[in-house]
Amino acid sequence: MTTHPHPPIPLTNATLVDLPDAIARPQYDRSTLTPGIVHIGLGNFHRAHQSWYLHRLMQQGDALDWAILGAGVRAYDATMREKLLAQDGLTTLIELSPEATKAEVVGSMIDYLPIEDDNGALIAAMSRKEIRIVALTVTEGGYYQDPVTAAFNATDPDICHDIAHPDRPRTAFGAIVAALARRRTAGDGPFTVQSCDNLQGNGTITRQTILGLARAMDADLAEWIEQQVSFPNSMVDCIVPATGPAEITRAEQCGIADLAPVTHEPFRQWVIEDDFCAGRPDWDKVGATFTDAVHDYETMKIRILNAGHQVIANAGELLSRTTIADCMSDADIAGLFHKVQAEEIAPYVKAVPEITPSAYISLIASRFSNPAIRDTTRRVAFDGSSRHTGFILPILRDALAAGGPVSGLALVEALWARMCAGTRDDGSVIEPNDPKWDELNAVAIAAKTQPELWLAQSDLYGAFTANSSFTLAFENWLALLWQDGTRATLRNYLDDLL
Repeated sequence: MTTHPHPPIPLTNATLVDLPDAIARPQYDRSTLTPGIVHIGLGNFHRAHQSWYLHRLMQQGDALDWAILGAGVRAYDATMREKLLAQDGLTTLIELSPEATKAEVVGSMIDYLPIEDDNGALIAAMSRKEIRIVALTVTEGGYYQDPVTAAFNATDPDICHDIAHPDRPRTAFGAIVAALARRRTAGDGPFTVQSCDNLQGNGTITRQTILGLARAMDADLAEWIEQQVSFPNSMVDCIVPATGPAEITRAEQCGIADLAPVTHEPFRQWVIEDDFCAGRPDWDKVGATFTDAVHDYETMKIRILNAGHQVIANAGELLSRTTIADCMSDADIAGLFHKVQAEEIAPYVKAVPEITPSAYISLIASRFSNPAIRDTTRRVAFDGSSRHTGFILPILRDALAAGGPVSGLALVEALWARMCAGTRDDGSVIEPNDPKWDELNAVAIAAKTQPELWLAQSDLYGAFTANSSFTLAFENWLALLWQDGTRATLRNYLDDLL
């Protein structure tokens, strides 16, 4: 898409007809839409993915009674709410490929609920009978799991607050339980709770959190939820960078003044377990896959794409590579990606009907290499304490159990430890990039001379420290990273020199 010669048009319902002809827009009458979904966590990914699938159905004249009510439970969500309400809930999606840029306005969200300390408006909305799905994108680390056992963490302060104050919950899950309690009392039936986060078994984990919280509040309610509410597992996939000034400028160049546009790659995938207790839109008509084998799809995606991001992101940070595409254009980082994937990840991934693990690795390498997607290395490296435990360590566990090689995975963990020390190889500072940064940074600095201290973080590594093949490889790699630097260490790994 070429830069539009006229001043950008502010995005609202009233101005849709004035947008440049090349921009796709809702062909349905948004004033006739009625809500069927509350979605908690209106970040970029949801707006480029689940919201888009629903929008595509609406473009066909379907699912007009499934519109989205946006919601959030944190104070910072108020900023996004203000931006989206100012443009009537519309979002500009900008698809970026090396060949072309395309823009589309999505209109499947019709309101954004107020952000309140007690989540009163959210609970009231979810209590409405016409709401049949409550969906979430609240990040991988937002499900209140114990980092070692993966069990429900009933000791978290926010969870403790919700148990003590069930009518004034702080968390999304407390609000969901409160709404389900109201619906049970009113005889209005349950809704489906649908996680859309990058978690293996995301529906199962969501069920664990909801039931764990409900059991601590009301055993009868918990039993009703267990019997009546469904929690479908799903796999979601689309690379969606964060929005900053450059993305807003790109929207303006397309002719739209959007306060919160979203850029994304051309690829999308949504694989869903068909388990909806109160009905669902026909997302399969617009490309989603309903299957009983979600686990195989999500294992492939999480272990190759999500873990693949963590394989390269910390090396990229240390070598001052700004974007994931920059990382993949670096022969040593790309070599790390391909070698770890082929030797230590693919053996623990099953094929799915559409694609083999090796072909999927090639697909992901191509997607990561798309220079039009400015997906920053910093964004991908964010929250390693959740992403390494969620994406890398389960693979390591399987590799150790199978007696397979783990040198590459040990190097990945050593690169994370080195990155958390807070400086790049060129001496520049890495700004805090993890909710536990202060703790990680202190341990990472101490691990420069005592590498075993990094693995002694039991909330991260637990029983892994008992395996000498992993711990010895990790300690050797971390020592080499400090002694010779990241590039020399990567080349040692690629040449099988350690």
